[in-house]
Amino acid sequence: MSRKIKYSKIAIVAFLTVLIWVWADLALDETLLVPNVSISIVKSSNPALWATFKNDDDTPVSSISIKHIVLKGPISRIGEAKRELSNGLLNLDFALNPELQEMTTAGSHPLTVLDFLRKRSNEITELASLTVESCEPNRLTVNVEMLVKTSLTVKCFDQGGRLQEFQSIVPDAVTMFVPEGWGRDKPARVALTPSEIEQARSTSVKQRPYIVLADGQERQSDNFVQVRIPPEEDMLGKKKARGVTVKYCFSANTQGKYRVDVENKAAVENEIDIRATPDAKQAYEDEEYQVSLEIYDDDVDATDWVPRVLKYDFPPEYVRKGEIELDQDPVTAKFKLISLSSDDGS
Repeated sequence: MSRKIKYSKIAIVAFLTVLIWVWADLALDETLLVPNVSISIVKSSNPALWATFKNDDDTPVSSISIKHIVLKGPISRIGEAKRELSNGLLNLDFALNPELQEMTTAGSHPLTVLDFLRKRSNEITELASLTVESCEPNRLTVNVEMLVKTSLTVKCFDQGGRLQEFQSIVPDAVTMFVPEGWGRDKPARVALTPSEIEQARSTSVKQRPYIVLADGQERQSDNFVQVRIPPEEDMLGKKKARGVTVKYCFSANTQGKYRVDVENKAAVENEIDIRATPDAKQAYEDEEYQVSLEIYDDDVDATDWVPRVLKYDFPPEYVRKGEIELDQDPVTAKFKLISLSSDDGS
């Protein structure tokens, strides 16, 4: 009988000891400072509403990092939170829905960060038994702009951002919500992967056009378009190479001693008619020089304008592949050599 009583006393003492430890843990709170917590604005269900924060340089951003927040809770739970943060198991990135915050009219809306974080933390199960005590800063501004419905031309690009010039897009325009003053040079875009470009050469590819707002947010059209790209053999079309720059190739005896005076400079630097693929045309225009004029020793003795045909410096790799060729008669430059010493007056 006495033995049973002793066992009961031991059990009661053990229970009370555990209870005291639990109570002590709950009674003693600790804080945890968590730096660089982000708040991101989620896209509104209203396609005309665009909400952003302002960055340090006054540019719009959809996500902003606040300096820190301070969590408070029982010692054991704070210890767990530290371990979860170090292991990447606790995500303290918060999402702000402008409509739930009643930010639905154009203009600037103040946000009390602490109130917002406390409400949101109650919805995050990982923060159970923890509260947000403070934050820095405690005030942010959310800017709301109401977009306007506008008809945009649709252009097709590859994933490197290069325009696919020989495209057929049906329909070739879509109506989308864009910021007021959105320029005509900002089309709705369709971006195709290499496999989609290949597919578009044989059959149409269905795509949803999109725009990218200033904060990097992508907005898609409600409608699809059909994109076709001609087979490669049909892409060697007529084009004009613009921004022509001339390279003067002096001989060893004329280098540094003469400058070239071109009588028909406008014709020499005029745009060039070529047949080329889009990539070949772009590569040609990106070169430092598009044409060259060779200068010989005996040009020094000429008493009249010297006629000489220009050389067209097409990119060799595209010439080898047959993707670029001249589509006009070569231009003949007429020039004289002017001594640099005479320019100096000596």
